[in-house]
Amino acid sequence: MAKLACDIIDTPAVMAAKSHLRNGSPLVIAPSTNNGLSGNAENIGKLLNRKNYYFVPFRQDNPITKPRSIVFDSEYLIKTIKYALRGEQISPILL
Repeated sequence: MAKLACDIIDTPAVMAAKSHLRNGSPLVIAPSTNNGLSGNAENIGKLLNRKNYYFVPFRQDNPITKPRSIVFDSEYLIKTIKYALRGEQISPILL
């Protein structure tokens, strides 16, 4: 997410994502990270404000032992893709 948010294109995966976006296609992101509610929160915010980026709803992983960790909810994956194809962000994004 940080590389996408900062437009750093230095790996095949990020290059593929940017090429996908260049074609006007939606990019669905399913975040699972240990610093989603700290260091990566800024990057998530940047991507939420960009065209064609869509997030699978996510929640805290374990608020007690990992208070900054987030994990996407796999039950929303297909629904998020369907919404993204219509140009809509499923909500709420934070469960």
